Amino acid sequence: MKRSITTTLFLTTLLLSIPLVCTRAQQCEHLVFIGLDGWGSYSLEHSSGTALHTWLRQSTYTLEKRSVLPSSSAVNWATMFMGASPEIHGYTEWGSQTPEIPSREINRHGIFPSVFSILREAEPEAEIGCLYEWDGIKYLIDTLSVSYHALAADYTRHPARLCEMAEQYILAKKPRLTAVIFDNPDHIGHTEGHDTPAYYAKLEELATYVDRIVEATRAAGIHDETIFILTSDHGGIEKGHGGKTLQELRTPFLIWGKGVKASYQLSENMAQYDVAPPWRSYWGSLLHRYGQEKPWQNSSSETERKYFPENQERKMGCIYSCRNAKGAAICLPAPFTDLIQEISGVYQITIKN
Repeated sequence: MKRSITTTLFLTTLLLSIPLVCTRAQQCEHLVFIGLDGWGSYSLEHSSGTALHTWLRQSTYTLEKRSVLPSSSAVNWATMFMGASPEIHGYTEWGSQTPEIPSREINRHGIFPSVFSILREAEPEAEIGCLYEWDGIKYLIDTLSVSYHALAADYTRHPARLCEMAEQYILAKKPRLTAVIFDNPDHIGHTEGHDTPAYYAKLEELATYVDRIVEATRAAGIHDETIFILTSDHGGIEKGHGGKTLQELRTPFLIWGKGVKASYQLSENMAQYDVAPPWRSYWGSLLHRYGQEKPWQNSSSETERKYFPENQERKMGCIYSCRNAKGAAICLPAPFTDLIQEISGVYQITIKN
């Protein structure tokens, strides 16, 4: 379940291509990220007809996202929020509160840049919130960049408290970004065991909380302009995690909402640091990734012929598409590569239905 070189370097290195001319008409206004700690992909394969399968049917998804090692909480939540590997951001353990390895970059708050700080820099007035059950989350989110963060205390006695807090926050503030991180089913996995009846019962309960959070966006009048992400930091085996088994490493990733394909399974490889790009892509913000970049940004005619031949869009199963200045279609395949937006606003994105 984590900081100052500016992003100028990345503007310099990533914008060495001809401009993309794309519409902003379908860019979303709100993003809700829901994390279920200890939710392994095996749970969706060992069960059927559960409430969580309903979200699969309306999502673009993969059950093959890999946790980073160790398959524990802080190192994986940090990797998702920061969009970089542990060797780069420096948080490497289950309970990391500060980096064990010096971060490759720190922002003005002294922490590695995250989706929270990048959005804050791009939109100083944005409402950004993070609510959580595990106190360790607050060390990973750059609390100085969020408008509101809060712990749902004593969740074992009041399991619906976090859901209620999220509902109230969404209704009151209509946030640009809301992150809601549950500490289950991990807690049940440790006490009762993974892949047990108690574990699946807890997942059914958590699914009702996901439903309620989605309905809160509807009640707040922002549902149709919202993208939802549902994912996990790691799975588990027996009563633990942290190891190298696939039951611990394979985690689900689901994304749905405005302009996102329904019932579409990603075939590409996906790791935890691939979770951050869609957050920033929907805002049109620049991603600062180190050594984990894919080559899709380069939109020169040479690259178009290499990576984007005719009809390749259908073969790759694109979620995003746009056109360059010459009108040639460019496909940005999933999992979500960085969609670049120049600071002046020249670069925009379109989410393909």
